[in-house]
Amino acid sequence: MSRILATAASEFRIALRNRWVAIALVLMAVFSLVLSFAGSAPSGGLGADRLSVTVASLTSLAVYLVPLLALLMSFDAVAGEVERGTLPLLLTYPVSRAEVLLGKLAAHLGILALAMTLGYGLAAGVTFAFDARSVEGLPALWRLGWSSVALGATFLGAGYAVSAIARRPSGAAGLAIGLWLGLVVLYDLALLAAVVADNGGWFTTEAFPFALLANPADAFRLFNLAASGASGVSGGVGGAASVIPVWQSLVPVLLWPAAAMSLAILAFRRVTP
Repeated sequence: MSRILATAASEFRIALRNRWVAIALVLMAVFSLVLSFAGSAPSGGLGADRLSVTVASLTSLAVYLVPLLALLMSFDAVAGEVERGTLPLLLTYPVSRAEVLLGKLAAHLGILALAMTLGYGLAAGVTFAFDARSVEGLPALWRLGWSSVALGATFLGAGYAVSAIARRPSGAAGLAIGLWLGLVVLYDLALLAAVVADNGGWFTTEAFPFALLANPADAFRLFNLAASGASGVSGGVGGAASVIPVWQSLVPVLLWPAAAMSLAILAFRRVTP
């Protein structure tokens, strides 16, 4: 544990020097404040407290922003060490490759958690200022917070795996952006196209829910919308939250971080100094 913490401290100092901490904090704060003012406007018509409606909007923000920040922080975690020639030196220390990645994960996840605490906290503060009933939405906000950390861990692990496979920062950056576009943007568009083409057939009734749960971003969104009972606030694919049980969307939210880190460690072990 001491070796992991030492690696985490070193990575956190590197992130401070590279402005990743400031970038993450500013992005989460700005977008969360914008959504807290604009996204909670329909709360009166829905009969829900302002914070619960804001959490539904923040869920949509987290689906796009958290994976992007995680991949941008992690894509050169291994490839950067290879290009700078520091990987052989790093591996001479009495620390395993798994401990190196776990230390990087602890630092990067701490940055994401700090950014989300600031962003979500500011959004909650705004809602409390305008709606005294917002206290009813605190469980939904807590659920969004820890599940956002799990989503970030998933894409950090994916970023480490991409970095180890590419072995060059330029190639890892391209793969990371492609992964974000594929899982966060194009995946849902492909599913919607398939649903339209299927016209209520087998894919729509049987395969569609499992296809959503197979994507960590969609599983995160479905879990938060279903658990908070705010599925009616989000249209499109998010509407499936009203028919998919909460526990089914919770399972992939919990399993994906471990699966992504296992893949990253396996890929890192194949990297030669």
